[in-house]
Amino acid sequence: MNALQEDWISPAKYLARELGASCKSEYVGGAVYAMSGAKNRHNRIATNATGALVHRLRGRRCQAFNSDTKVRIQLATHVRFYYPDAMVVCDSNREEDAFQDAPSVVIEVLSNRTRRTDESEKKDAYFTIPSLRVYLLVEQNETLVVALRRTDQGFVREKYEGLQAVVPLPEIEAELPLAELYERVRFGQEPEEDED
Repeated sequence: MNALQEDWISPAKYLARELGASCKSEYVGGAVYAMSGAKNRHNRIATNATGALVHRLRGRRCQAFNSDTKVRIQLATHVRFYYPDAMVVCDSNREEDAFQDAPSVVIEVLSNRTRRTDESEKKDAYFTIPSLRVYLLVEQNETLVVALRRTDQGFVREKYEGLQAVVPLPEIEAELPLAELYERVRFGQEPEEDED
């Protein structure tokens, strides 16, 4: 993410501008950050995650959203809007909103460029969302998912590795098989210097 050159803007102005924008930007306390594009491997994994969850949640209360849906995070000192790669929401905002407030599952596909932000800044912000039950960090250069799951003692780290692994998601009465998450993903060649 690169900061756009401008003064502080309000959340309302950001949301209005974002609806007509040709590229997506995230918002952190008045600062707007342009998002870089992503390569095919990243997009394939994100699309597979959304598709697998849409299929499993069909006809149920919870529903999956793709990376065009923002999450609003209302911290004590400021507001943030992020675009996760995929998410599941069980208590959806109004249809007129351009964001969701209460995701139960948030998924980020990691890259060299975004890893630090996804594993620290975004993680810390997502953890403040009362509805969040699981934060999934998905590797794109190997079949590996780290699940950070909310418990009574705080978030605990779980690791799922290999195409036979399945991430259980009892919080939304579903599961996410890594074979589906990584379907049609070819490994071996490292992506060039990175993307979203």
